[in-house]
Amino acid sequence: MEMDRIKSVAVFGAGSWGTALACLLAERGLGVQFWGRDVALMTAISETRENHRYLPGVALPNEIDVVVRFDEVRPVDMGVFVVPSRAMRSSAEAVFESGALAKASVVVSCAKGIEMNSGLRMSQILGGVFEDALPAVLTGPNHAEEVGRKLATAAVVACSDAEMALALQQVFTLPWFRSYRTDDVVGAEWGAALKNPYAIAAGIALGLKLGDNAIAALVTRALAEMVRFGMEEGGRAETFYGLSGVGDLMATCFSELSRNHRVGVQLGEGRSLKEITAATSMVAEGVPNTESLFQVARAKGVRTPLLDEIHSILYRDKSPMKAMQALLSRDPKRETD
Repeated sequence: MEMDRIKSVAVFGAGSWGTALACLLAERGLGVQFWGRDVALMTAISETRENHRYLPGVALPNEIDVVVRFDEVRPVDMGVFVVPSRAMRSSAEAVFESGALAKASVVVSCAKGIEMNSGLRMSQILGGVFEDALPAVLTGPNHAEEVGRKLATAAVVACSDAEMALALQQVFTLPWFRSYRTDDVVGAEWGAALKNPYAIAAGIALGLKLGDNAIAALVTRALAEMVRFGMEEGGRAETFYGLSGVGDLMATCFSELSRNHRVGVQLGEGRSLKEITAATSMVAEGVPNTESLFQVARAKGVRTPLLDEIHSILYRDKSPMKAMQALLSRDPKRETD
């Protein structure tokens, strides 16, 4: 399948990442429709050609058709879903009912998470709703703020269909945005979801002023836990050592641009989760992901000591310092265990 089979795209989700991707795809030469659920926000973006709320300072190309009302989205070749993981199912079902993707050959998830209670990956949700389109994933260490400024970055396109994976790789490749491809959709999505809680943990360690040694050890053990968990779900080990695994883990654990990292820092400094979430309109996926991942880990019997302590902090009011002390006091093990 050549890239010219994909000429038009609808980007659903007007947060920072959705905005950055709409700009990227327009620059790639695709016909882009850009929609978000907040009518007032979309009206403002249409008038100013800038998403002042979520991605200030980045001008939208004139080629982007900013769609204010959902029923105005026209049929396209590809749908790109850039919504919070907890809104993926409802968003996908609404788009399906609209008919905007009736002729689409592929639907791409850009959300990093696992559905609560069902334990489904985002591409599984899309594949179940859009039975006539191939599900795919775009993931990796990609902060929207940097992509919007056209700073060099790399990403991973995951799709079980080799021909479609190649076509999507071409679509998502520009001089400053390099894409790789993989058929390990399971590994790519589990890596993307798992790194979020561990980024909160890294932020907590920074907020507690535990030092660089402790943070480096924590992130290293987080990677080991990611690989163990992800392989149990059917992902390949090498995927977790790539961009969708360790690459995304590093970007999210160490960058001040990471929402999960910022939440963790504030928790470590003594603020409550309720205070933190009330002060921002942006979603830190690690918060709901911790609960959904914890559910899956317990159901599957996967050993996840780090995830367990993060869950205790977020959902059981355990103090961050006591959680860190609990990790340090665990029975000694071989590093490969």
